[in-house]
This record gives sequence, C-alpha cells and structure tokens, in this order.
Amino acid sequence: MLVQQSSSLKEEIIRLKKEKDVVILAHNYQIPDVQDIADFTGDSLGLSRQAAKVPQKTILFCGVHFMAETAAIISPEKRVLIPDLEAGCSLSDSITIDELRNWKKQHPNAITVGYVNTTAEIKSELDYCCTSANAVNVVKAIPADKEILFLPDMFLGSYVAKVTGRKNMFIWAGECHVHAGIKPEDITEKLNSLKDAEFVIHPECSCTTPMMYDAAAGSFDGNKVSILSTEGMLNHVHNSKAKNFVVATETGILYKMKQQNPDKNFIPASEKAECQYMKMITLEKVYDALIQEKNQVIVPKEIADKARTAIERMLAIS
Repeated sequence: MLVQQSSSLKEEIIRLKKEKDVVILAHNYQIPDVQDIADFTGDSLGLSRQAAKVPQKTILFCGVHFMAETAAIISPEKRVLIPDLEAGCSLSDSITIDELRNWKKQHPNAITVGYVNTTAEIKSELDYCCTSANAVNVVKAIPADKEILFLPDMFLGSYVAKVTGRKNMFIWAGECHVHAGIKPEDITEKLNSLKDAEFVIHPECSCTTPMMYDAAAGSFDGNKVSILSTEGMLNHVHNSKAKNFVVATETGILYKMKQQNPDKNFIPASEKAECQYMKMITLEKVYDALIQEKNQVIVPKEIADKARTAIERMLAIS
C-alpha cells in the first residue's frame, strides 16, 4: 500500500512541476523517493549553477537551508522554495556572523576562505567561497605570504593545509556531525572484510586527518584510497575498474551510486552516517511546497551581492 501511495504521489508531483513550470533540485544525500522526482541531482553548488541555466523561474530545492540560499544568490531573478524551512545544517551552524567578524578583527590582513556550507550572511563576509572539490585550488591561488582564515570545517581545513603545505592558515573548529562521526575504526573494519575494495572518502570526515599520509601515498593497508567531493566520488566509482567500494560520506549517495553502477558493490563506512536535516525533506513536503508555493527563501540584496562576489571569485579560479 505504501509503495502505491509513494508512486501516485510521485506522479502527482511530476504533473504539478510541469503544470507550474518548476524545476526540482535534489542533493545527493536526499532520500531515494525525492531523488526520483528531481530534474537534477548533485552537490549543492553544482545544483545552484544548474538552476541558473534552466528556463524555469521557480526552483524547488530539496536540500538544507544554506543550499537554497546559495541558489537564491546565484539566481536573484528567480524564486527559490524549500520543502522544509527547518532543514538546517550542523556545519553551517558552527560559526555565527559575530564570531566571524571578531575572528577577522584578530587577523586584519588575512584572506577569508569559507566553505559553501555556510549561511548567506557568512558568505557576505568572505573573500572567497570554496567547495570540497576546489578548496585546495582556491588556497593555492592566494599569495603565500597572506594569512588565511579557513572556515567552518576543521577536517576539510586540515586536509587543505596538509595538501598545500600552508603554514599561515588558521582553521575554525567547526564540523559536520555526520562526517565527524565516521571514525577510522569504522573504515578499518570494512576494509578488512573486503580486501579488494577501494576506499572513497569525503574530506569533511574526521578520519581524513589521521589517514592523510597513507592516502597521499596511494594506499591504506593495500587498499586504494581517494579523497573526493560527492560529485568526485560519483565520477570516480563510475570510471574505476574496481567492483567493491567502501564509501565514507552521508549514506544517501549510495542510492545514486547503485543506480549508475548496478554491477558494483557499495558499502557505507558507517551505516549511522545519516543527516537528519537532509532526511527532513519528504515527498509529502515536496508536494505541499508545490501546491501552496510556500517556504520561499529570500536573501536580502545587500547580503546576496556581497556573497555572490565571494562565489564568483571562487568560480574564476576553479
């Protein structure tokens, strides 16, 4: 019965989005049902850039709040809706605007680099945005004698500092509760049970730092290790000749991996790596947002214009 309800609701959502001329975007961590009704799935910045290209003037963003804000910043002439306004982000919440301004005062000549997983208000105070895929390139583009304030993710920041060899980089002590919960022992256990498995890891994971040198050397107890963004993971596992993969990121990405590679085996590094904020988005909430055209995400123009500058500087590098 539930399957039938889900199927009919999906059909109704697909009919409504065409009728109302709405494009639906879904992050890779969304539940399978929501990914199924999306026009595009991907990472947060990739989806926002896609939204700017499509002809539809209304975007329904199935993701967390900062992602919908980013879409509104990149497409100021479009209306951005979100199925649940309460879908937040522990990483985004780990730094406030007052904390950032005080930090900048302590380092008046520093260049501020912030992960795209931040609020619009935080982005408006940045010199550069970055993603997990291009953070290394953004930092490399900044003159070596310039101090860098990197926020808010300490694991991504530690990874970037090690890869670039940067000594004058200060890192905010924020974390994503999901990625921080994936421990080295989780991975060791999985890799030991799958001797021929490749290991793909998101740089936000707490296990990144202790495994950095092993990963750089190209092995981890004989297993191939790749530190990649979510989109990088999807591309890598598709192109790899390996059949078994241990995946260290939010478990929602496994659905798309299995869809695109039915002949391969994907094991989560931790079955507990689920973001409760991402999972707040349901088919029922998508339907309600479409029917009522509610939960619009609006970024004030002054904040959006400043934030857009930080994003554009990043895009010019990467």
